[in-house]
Amino acid sequence: MADTDSPCPSSLFLAIPMSQLFFFYDFLKLLDQILMLLWSLLVIFAPVSEQAGWLTLLAPSSVFEGDSIVLTCQKKYNWNIKRMTFYKDKKELFFSEELSNFPIQRAVMSDSGNYYCTATTKIFPWTETSKIVYIKVQELFPCPVLTASPSQPTEGSPMTLTCETQLPPQRSNVQLQFCFFRDSWTLGSGWSSSPKFQIADMWSEDSGSYWCEAETVTHSVRKRSLQSQIHVQSKVPVSNVSLETWAPGGQVIEGGKLVLLCSVAEGTGNITFSWHREATGTSLGKKTQRSLSAELELLAVKEGDAGAYYCRADNSQDPIQSKVVDVPVRIPVSHPVLTLRAPRTQAVVGDLVELHCEALRGSLPILYQFYHEDVTLGSSSAPSGGGSSFNLSLTAEHSGNYSCEANNGLGAKHSEAVTLFISGPDGYRRYLARVLGGLFGILGFIGVALLFYCWSHKIPGESSRTNAPRGASSPNPQEFTHSSSLADMEELQPVYVNVGPVGVDVVYSQVWSIQQPEESANTRRTFLENKDSQVIYSSVKVS
Repeated sequence: MADTDSPCPSSLFLAIPMSQLFFFYDFLKLLDQILMLLWSLLVIFAPVSEQAGWLTLLAPSSVFEGDSIVLTCQKKYNWNIKRMTFYKDKKELFFSEELSNFPIQRAVMSDSGNYYCTATTKIFPWTETSKIVYIKVQELFPCPVLTASPSQPTEGSPMTLTCETQLPPQRSNVQLQFCFFRDSWTLGSGWSSSPKFQIADMWSEDSGSYWCEAETVTHSVRKRSLQSQIHVQSKVPVSNVSLETWAPGGQVIEGGKLVLLCSVAEGTGNITFSWHREATGTSLGKKTQRSLSAELELLAVKEGDAGAYYCRADNSQDPIQSKVVDVPVRIPVSHPVLTLRAPRTQAVVGDLVELHCEALRGSLPILYQFYHEDVTLGSSSAPSGGGSSFNLSLTAEHSGNYSCEANNGLGAKHSEAVTLFISGPDGYRRYLARVLGGLFGILGFIGVALLFYCWSHKIPGESSRTNAPRGASSPNPQEFTHSSSLADMEELQPVYVNVGPVGVDVVYSQVWSIQQPEESANTRRTFLENKDSQVIYSSVKVS
């Protein structure tokens, strides 16, 4: 029965009041919040090396003038932020309760510096700071420089303005535009893509202060040059006009080149030069340029181009003329003509012959030289034209070819040869002998060559008929084949064969001497036994 009297455990649990149960539930909830707080404190009070790891400032690494920049303060944990602030060089730039970005629309050089951000959470009362980020804003292009050409213009002359600047290689694709100003007035139509501006004519009222501006086509960056004072000078009239001539070699030659140089001592602005011939007054050419001299080139000068020349210079005022300059044109000599003037139709020894040489064209003076068979006879000058003559008293040796040469310093020219025949004692004969001697000399050389060829190529069996020494020959071989003719020879019979050329100082070319026995029954045998007595002479000259 004891078992029935023991209390039931379940009945004991049900006996706890409801108020105590609600208290226990609140206790467990509070314990959970405490644990969460402890975990947060553990994160916040981490080691120093891990602090600030949950807040980072994001910024671009390369920035140029005119670029837009966005600074982003990025948090690692999704905590509610009470306040976020951006700083530059420890100075506050911007703060917000909602935005974590700070924009810079157009960066300028002064935007370079140290940037960082801070954040304060709603749970904890302290502030977190990001690491510092340094931002350097680079120059997109330097301030332009204005240059003027010429720097000191004169009235009526043009001037070119140039606005010079340069983009970096990283931004070479950026497009720029330019504008030019004078005393607060815009020049031309305003902005242009060309860095140059030209003023066609400058006048005294154009003097003033000039500058230029350069900017990007997006209008993000604009820069201005320093001011330059430009003074327009009054025009100086031309003065002391002179004309000079120049030619290769120092003299004007027909067919050559002639240069006419016109120059002034003073004169500003554009100067117009012109060249004229005094005989006609017509203009040969005209040039306008910004210089104190100009030249006109004449090619292939002709004889008719000789004469007086002058030039004029003008810079929009009264033209000034130079002095007249005489230009001679020298003409090379033509081939001269040689004429032989004798007292009779057929010249004889003792006649006085005149050799006349004349070049029909050529500048004076002309020097003439006379030749007989390429041997100089003499020379003479013709300062006034008409050619030149040379007198020659004929002798027998004067037969032959005559020629002459004309030279005026521009090149020598030769005439055609003229042949002179002289009659009289030994005159024509000597000339004919000289001609025939040369002809027979050639024939004789050919004959000797043929004899040598025949001697070196004997006909087989010929040596059995005669035992003559090599190189010996008979003037008439048939005479040696008949015995009846040999019996009549009782003494030496010299035979002369003159094979040399006529007119050459040689008595004979070959001589044969044949010695015969007194009497012999067999004359043919005796002759053959004494055939070695033959003697040969070749080309014996007169001493």
